[in-house]
Amino acid sequence: MTGRPVLITGGAGFVGANLADALARDGQPVLVYDALVRPGVARNLAWLQARHPGLIQSITADIRDTETLKRAVVGVEAVFHFAAQVAVTTSLESPHTDAEVNLVGTLNLLEAIRAQDRRIPVLFASTNKVYGDLPEIALDRIGDAYLPVDQALRARGIGEERPLDFHTPYGCSKGAADQYVLDYARSFNLPTAVFRMSCIYGPRQMGTEDQGWVAHFLIRALQGLPITLYGDGAQVRDILHVRDAVAVYRSALARIDGIKGRVFNLGGGPPNAVSLLQVLDHISALTGRPIERHVRAWRQGDQRYYVSDTRAVSTALGLGAVMDWRDGIADLARWLAEERGMTLVLTPLAGAAE
Repeated sequence: MTGRPVLITGGAGFVGANLADALARDGQPVLVYDALVRPGVARNLAWLQARHPGLIQSITADIRDTETLKRAVVGVEAVFHFAAQVAVTTSLESPHTDAEVNLVGTLNLLEAIRAQDRRIPVLFASTNKVYGDLPEIALDRIGDAYLPVDQALRARGIGEERPLDFHTPYGCSKGAADQYVLDYARSFNLPTAVFRMSCIYGPRQMGTEDQGWVAHFLIRALQGLPITLYGDGAQVRDILHVRDAVAVYRSALARIDGIKGRVFNLGGGPPNAVSLLQVLDHISALTGRPIERHVRAWRQGDQRYYVSDTRAVSTALGLGAVMDWRDGIADLARWLAEERGMTLVLTPLAGAAE
C-alpha cells in the first residue's frame, strides 16, 4: 500500500462503495469517481466520507467525461472500473447511450491510463451476459429450478472457456469492453484483469426490478408489496455476497502481476446456485410474510441457467468458502430494515449456518 489513492469508477455504487469501505478501513486512500445519478449512491458516498474522514475523496462526473477522466487517473495506484450502465432493459431502450457508457467510457479510461508514465493496474467488472442466452445447455426442470442435464456441468458450473455470444445491447457493450480490457494487456502491456460477475448482493444495494434482484425482492417483501417474475421463476443464478466479491477484487490487485490479461468467472458457484422461486420462498419463510407474485413474459436475453465455475478464481486468487446464500440474505434483510427504520424479526431456518 502506498500513499497514492486507488481510483474506483462507480465508487459510490453498490460493489464500489463496499470495496472503498474495505480499502479505507485498512488506511488506503480512495478516489471515488461517480456521476451520482442512481438512487442511493449519493447516500453511499456520504456514508463513506463520514466513516473515513480524509481517506475518501470524490469526483462527481460521468465516465463519458474524457477530460475529467484524464485528470482523475493522474497519480493513482490502481483502478477498479465499476462505472457502467447496468440494466439489460435500459440498453434495449437506448442502445446508443448504453454503448457510450459501457464501451466508449471504458475505452476512454484505458486510453487515459495508457498515457500515464506508470503501468497502472485495471480491474474490470464484466458480466455473465457475455456468454449469451446459453441455449445450447440442455436443462431439466427439477422442482422449482432449471438444472443442466450434464451432471459434470451441474457440479462445476460454467467456465471461462465457454464461447462468447453477446446478446442484447448490454451484452454487446459489456462484452466489447471486456475484450478491450484484456487486449490492452496484450497490446500495451497494461496489468489488467476481467471479472465476469454473476449476481452479487449485500448491504448498500438499492435493488430495482431491472438490476439487483435479490435486494429488490427483499425490499418489496419488507414493504408488503407484490413481486413480478419475468418468466416462470425457475431460472437459476449463483449468488455471491458482496463481502466475498470485495475480497476477490482486493486479492486480484495484490496478485496482479501473476494474473495480468486473465479473465475470471465470479459468483457463488454451485453451492450457492438458487432459483428465483427458491429465493422468494426463503424470504417469505425468513420474514414470516407472504409474498404476492405476478408473472410476466420472459425478458429478452434472460438465461434459464447461469452458475459460475469458480475453480479458476479460487486457485488464482484464493476464493475459499463463501457466505451461504441463506445467511447472506438474512444479512441483507437486516441491513435493509435498519436503513428503513423498520423492526424485523427473522425466523431461524434450517440450512443456514449457525
